[in-house]
Formats: sequence, structure tokens, C-alpha cells
Amino acid sequence: MNGKGCLACALTALVLLAGRVQASVTIEQTRVVYNASEKAVSLKVINRDKARPYLAQTWLEDQNGNKITSPLMVLPPIQRVDANSTSQVRIQALPATAQLPQDRESLFWFNIREIPPRSKKENVLQVALHTKVKLFYRPAAIMTLPEQPWQEKLVVRKVGSELQLENPTPYHITIVNLAAKKGAGTLKGFEPLMLAPFEKQTAPWNVSTLTSDAVISYINDYGGRPELTLNCSQIPCTLTPLQEKKAQQ
Repeated sequence: MNGKGCLACALTALVLLAGRVQASVTIEQTRVVYNASEKAVSLKVINRDKARPYLAQTWLEDQNGNKITSPLMVLPPIQRVDANSTSQVRIQALPATAQLPQDRESLFWFNIREIPPRSKKENVLQVALHTKVKLFYRPAAIMTLPEQPWQEKLVVRKVGSELQLENPTPYHITIVNLAAKKGAGTLKGFEPLMLAPFEKQTAPWNVSTLTSDAVISYINDYGGRPELTLNCSQIPCTLTPLQEKKAQQ
């Protein structure tokens, strides 16, 4: 087989593996919240490989995906994590955080890339997997969270086959699912969507088939996915926690 053929086979293998390969080196969280009152936030780094040590490379990016070392920094930028063991990284705030907006969250990205040990065999394709999670910096003015989950304050208006969304809060809102009713599959064409603080956005979903039994899900600080019923029989639509609706029945 010639060089081009080998390359084609390798690329095909990567595509087939991408959907089912899991990173050996990960962190526990699906998102990170950094409150301004904290000097640093520690994250546990886990090597799930029972036989091999890995290097863990970590860095931060701004909301546009540009690597940064300020106003937040992560230490150490690279470390060895032994097989089937854990370590830690620390995210630390610098004085430049005072220049961030103080009336709303700021979005960053935490990145961790595993670097496997070099194989002793020749012609072995090694893949370094990369995990990227959202990092929210929460200034002092909004650290005390409202009693009602702020995601329930989302303003939704159904206009024709579209949903117009408005986030009136200083926090980010991430919508991860929309279904015609409880237990139904995800609405065809749905893609997760995040609204920045005080942002208005028209969702890119066709909602012409939604009924008053629709269910929308969001992600909270702990990675949970609470559900809300979405009733658009009036404008604006009403959002009701699913548990609350059950209690009223």
C-alpha cells in the first residue's frame, strides 16, 4: 500500500474511533464556576488508564477560543499523572479580574489534553484526546444566587415556527434539550444553545409542531439537567418546573 493509501486508512480509522473513544485523562466537572471570593479553584485530574502514566497539559482560553494567561491562569500547565491515579490543577485569579464586567458572568474555557507515553512499537498511531469545558467567572455582585433558579426567568416568545429567547439575568443559560413532551425524543433539528447574560437570540429550531406539553432542559451549576414545561399558548410562553407541575396534578 502506498503512502497516500496508508494516510487514507489512518484518517478513516480516526473518524470511526472519534465517536466511541473516551479520554483517559479527564476532570470530574462538566463546567467550572469561579466565584470572585475564592483565591483559587482546584480541579481533580483523573487518569483512568490502569496501566500507563500520561502527561496532562492544561490551559485557558477566552470566550473566542484564544489562549490566555490573564486574568485567570492555570497551574501547572503540564504534569505527569500516574496510572489509575489522580492529581490536581489550580485555576487562579489575577488582579486583572477587576477589569472584567462586575455586573455579569464572564465566560472562559478550561482545556485539558492527555499526552500518552511514547509507544515502543513502530508505525503506531497515537491520539492525544482533548477535553474542553466552560469556565464561568462570577463577580462578587452576583455571587449570591437567587432563590429561584435563574434559568426559569428565561423569556420565550413563539413567533410562527420560531422561538425568540431573552436572558434577563446576569448569568449564562445553556439549553440542552427540547422535546414535544416528557419522555419524547429530542425535537428534530435541535442543537444546544447558550445565551450570554442579557442576550436576546432567535433559536435556530423549527418549533411549528410544539404543543403545550413541550419540555425544555437546561444545565445547572452542577451539571444536572432540570426540565421545564414550555407552554406557548400565550405570549410570552410560560415555563414551569416539571416537579411543580406534577405536584399540582
